[in-house]
Amino acid sequence: MTDNNTPASPLLDEHRGLGAAFTDFAGWAMPLKYGSELAEHKAVRETAGLFDLSHMGEISITGPQAADALDFALVGEASKIGLGRAKYSLMCDADGGVIDDLVVYRLADEHFLVVANAANAPVVARELVSRAAQFDANVDDQSAATSLIAVQGPASETIVSSLVPDEQLELVAHLKYYAVTAAEVAGIDVLLARTGYTGEDGFELYVPNAQAVALWRALLAATTEAGGLPAGLACRDTLRLEAGMALYGHELSRELNPYAAGLGKVVRLGKEFVGREALQGLSEQPVSRVLVGLKGATRRAARAGYPVENADGHQVGTVTSGALSPTLGYPIALAYLDTSLAEPGTQLQVDIRGNKEQFEVTPAPFYRRS
Repeated sequence: MTDNNTPASPLLDEHRGLGAAFTDFAGWAMPLKYGSELAEHKAVRETAGLFDLSHMGEISITGPQAADALDFALVGEASKIGLGRAKYSLMCDADGGVIDDLVVYRLADEHFLVVANAANAPVVARELVSRAAQFDANVDDQSAATSLIAVQGPASETIVSSLVPDEQLELVAHLKYYAVTAAEVAGIDVLLARTGYTGEDGFELYVPNAQAVALWRALLAATTEAGGLPAGLACRDTLRLEAGMALYGHELSRELNPYAAGLGKVVRLGKEFVGREALQGLSEQPVSRVLVGLKGATRRAARAGYPVENADGHQVGTVTSGALSPTLGYPIALAYLDTSLAEPGTQLQVDIRGNKEQFEVTPAPFYRRS
């Protein structure tokens, strides 16, 4: 059930018809799972899963200085993004804290699309308006009018290809990872991106709300025919954790900077941008805590907030995300640890409700698709 005041996807009735269990995610009523979250996770790894991601924010930046405005607003260089390509980036505050991690698509010379996390979309839109004010650029928050549907998994290309006209089959087949194009899927004009948050091949389709139901139904039919399933946010979380991908509010926040999160490589200090001075200073200082992967020795999963301890029982870090990996069969976690203990192979323990369980520092991602 959903509250009348809770934002809901245009696909809400479709999810109800599929028997979805709902959760409040960043103030949105979204499907948590439709049946078994383990079956949905397995479907994405082996065939395909269909996700409704309409809670995400979509913000358009256009105009002669759109690229300059984004160079100033974000830590990366939007001006270096090629036409039809995308880049992962961060928006930081003046102190270097991470406001959000996001994806920037370049749709034309003077047209960019910024995709922000649901909880942060309003503040990202406001910050973009403020930071772009000195440039000849227009910021248009299109989040409320846009739906986002994702097909993720090894069969995703086959599924999307089955719904495009013959003349676009090559377009889909040759679309590179982190690339975007206009396409026609099930007779509907969409923005088709080869991006995702699961560690698998996949596509994200942006469409006006009015066409969302028709697109969802066509994709669902093609996905189930391929042996896949509709998939909820529960398996999306375990999929992204296996792939070692950060989740805002867990691995990223305003209290954390890109260098501690292992994302210093996306920061371009050779240009002016909000937070540059602080990040320049942080880049020159040794990092005291870093984000690492942990692999458990038992079946008990470490969850966000659980303390990580050394052999003497002293806390040396905190788990940010953790689960029993459905693909690997053992517990995995991400945690911020003292730098001196971040070497792979380091033996530690996590206090799981009073029990000290053995974990080993291991490189993330935990899973890589073949």
